[in-house]
Amino acid sequence: MTEPTSERQTIAVFGASLSAPGDGYYDEGLRCGTLLAEAGFAVATGGYGGTMEAVSKGASEAGGEVIGVTAPSVFPHRVRANEHVTTETRSQSLMERIGELTDASDGAIVLWGSLGTAAELLVAWNLAYVAPHSGLAPKPVVAVGEPWVSLVPQLEETLGIEGGLVRVVNDVDHAVSIIVEELRAQT
Repeated sequence: MTEPTSERQTIAVFGASLSAPGDGYYDEGLRCGTLLAEAGFAVATGGYGGTMEAVSKGASEAGGEVIGVTAPSVFPHRVRANEHVTTETRSQSLMERIGELTDASDGAIVLWGSLGTAAELLVAWNLAYVAPHSGLAPKPVVAVGEPWVSLVPQLEETLGIEGGLVRVVNDVDHAVSIIVEELRAQT
């Protein structure tokens, strides 16, 4: 992934590509991007439309850096990154794309989404889970709203996973405050 052009910490934000202005999920993404940029973070998304565009727009309009990691071979009908992306990186596969987003970020926020968003959450969660085995602190992962409010605790219980690696909250304001608090505590 192309490194951000600034010294800002980067937060990956995952969410649905099918949200649209006015549907609530888009507005939530817009607010998330704005709050992250105002807190001094760069944002990284999948770079296309829906929630990814909303986060990008919010961050861009607040003066933030926006990184879009696209996958043209996976999504050939999506010609380019959304207009708010300041740095685009093109991945060769979906797994490479998710890897680049999680590897280059200092934390992750997971908004409403479907199967792709669930896959992104699981990768970020697994990386937080295995980080201590490499002597690293887990990167903060915060999931916002449904379906995560019910799914994350169910997976923790069913799979016997240590609780707390994924923080689940009801709104983006709380999610961003957790990211800010956890990352500032690490420095």
